[in-house]
Amino acid sequence: QVQLVESGGGLVQAGGSLRLSCAASGIVFRLNTMAWYRGAPGKQRELVARITSGGSTNYADSVKGRFTISRDNAKNTVDLQMNDLKPEDTAVYYCYCRWGVIDYWGQGTQVTVSS
Repeated sequence: QVQLVESGGGLVQAGGSLRLSCAASGIVFRLNTMAWYRGAPGKQRELVARITSGGSTNYADSVKGRFTISRDNAKNTVDLQMNDLKPEDTAVYYCYCRWGVIDYWGQGTQVTVSS
């Protein structure tokens, strides 16, 4: 059974930082591309950052230079370090992976950035 469990969300002032973490189980983690998405009310869920099994990364233009995705294959975790947060970063953040032909999502963690 695949499980993705996020942690680390919260309320922060603009300019602040948060670190999200996702613990994965039920997959061969080191072989998987992992990603973070976010969804805000009235907006389509969007890709924030992705990291491949080889460690290559890509980011949404809106977060480049502020967010960093990383993975620890020994712990089966993928983290998202978010710096210089802006009110427009407010959203529910979801951990994602594709295993076989199935998409898996975590339950989401709320990030709220106050101005």
